[in-house]
Amino acid sequence: MHIEWTTEPDRLTGIPVTKLTNYRGHSHHLYFTNPGWYDNGRRLLFASERCNRNNLYGIDLETGGIEQITDLDEANRSFLPTCVNPVRDEAYYRDGNGFYAVDLHTRSTRHLLDIGPDWNLQMSNCDAAGEFVYVAIFQDPEQLIPRLGAAAAPLIWESRPTSRIIRVSTIDGRIELVHEEQRWMGHVNTSPVRPELISFCYEGPWQKVGQRIWVMDVNTRDIRPVRPVSGREVVGHEYWYADGVRMGYHGCSDSDEPLLGHICYDNTGKSDMIFTTGGNTGHIFSLDEELIVGDGDGVIKCWRKEGDTYSEARVFCRHDSGMRIQKTHPHPRISPDRTHIIFTSDHGGYGNLYRVPLVPFEELKPLK
Repeated sequence: MHIEWTTEPDRLTGIPVTKLTNYRGHSHHLYFTNPGWYDNGRRLLFASERCNRNNLYGIDLETGGIEQITDLDEANRSFLPTCVNPVRDEAYYRDGNGFYAVDLHTRSTRHLLDIGPDWNLQMSNCDAAGEFVYVAIFQDPEQLIPRLGAAAAPLIWESRPTSRIIRVSTIDGRIELVHEEQRWMGHVNTSPVRPELISFCYEGPWQKVGQRIWVMDVNTRDIRPVRPVSGREVVGHEYWYADGVRMGYHGCSDSDEPLLGHICYDNTGKSDMIFTTGGNTGHIFSLDEELIVGDGDGVIKCWRKEGDTYSEARVFCRHDSGMRIQKTHPHPRISPDRTHIIFTSDHGGYGNLYRVPLVPFEELKPLK
C-alpha cells in the first residue's frame, strides 16, 4: 500500500483539510446516497483513473494506505453507481454489459447480472440485510448519453424510456424484476434499516417531473408518492436518514422560497423549513434533521436546526470544484461515526478525495 495524503489548513476557515488522494487522474467517492465505508468504518471505497484505467480502490482512513481492489483494463466506465454491502465487505459494480460483486478483502469477483448493451445503469444500492442489491436501469437506444453527456437529460426525459428496477440476490444470484415503467426512473435508494423499503425517483427537469420521490414496500409491492407536491413546489435530491424511516430533501416552496425538509416514508411527520440565509444548497446530506451539509457556492457548509427553521450557513472549507462532470461533484457525506465529512473536488485540475473534520457548529465561520 502507498500513501498520498497531505493535510493543510483551509485558506478560508483555517480548519485542517486532508487531501486523501493525489494523482493525475480523477478520483472520487461513491454517489452521495451510497456509503462507501467498510471494514467497520476503517476503510473507504473509491474510484480512481490510474495508468489509463479506471478501477476501485480502498483507503485506510487511519494510515492513508491505498490498495487496488479491482483490476479492470479499461478507462471508460463509471463507478458512481457502485454500492457496498452493509453486512459484509463486498461491493457491486458494472463492467461492460455485466454487473459484478467483488470481495473487498480477497478481491475475488463473481458475475451477478447481464445488463446488456442497450441499458444504462442509473444506480445500485444494497438492502439493509445485505441480501439483495437493487439495480435501476433505463434504455438509451439512441446513445444520447455517450454522445451528449449531461445535455442528453431533457431529451431522455421527453422520450419516456423503458426503465426497470431489478433486484439480485447477493446469496444465490436469483434475479427478479421489481418494477418497470415507460418513464425515466432511477435513483434507487434503500433504507439503511428496513430491508423491505426502497425509494426511487422520476428523473428529469424538476419543474416538469412534478412528483419526483416514490417509495416501495418490496414485500407487498405497494408504491406510494413521498412528500406529495402541488402548485410550484419542487423537492428532490432525496436520501434516507440514518433511522431508515425518514427521508431528507431540499427544494422550493410554492412561493419559490428555498426549503430544507424531511418526512417519514409513509408521509407522516412532514417538516418543511423555509430558510433565506443559506444561499445555494447544492447537493445536501445528513444523518438526521439536526445538521445538514451541502456543497453550494464553492464551499462545504452546513445548517443547524434551530426551532422551526435552520440557521444561516456556516463553512467548513472551500472546495472550489468546477463540477463539470458528475464524478467531480463534491457530494459531501458525513461519516457514520459523525467525525468527518468526505467530499470530492477538482480544484487542482483532477478530481481528488478530501476529508474535513466535523467541527462543532459553534466553532464554524458564517458564510459571507
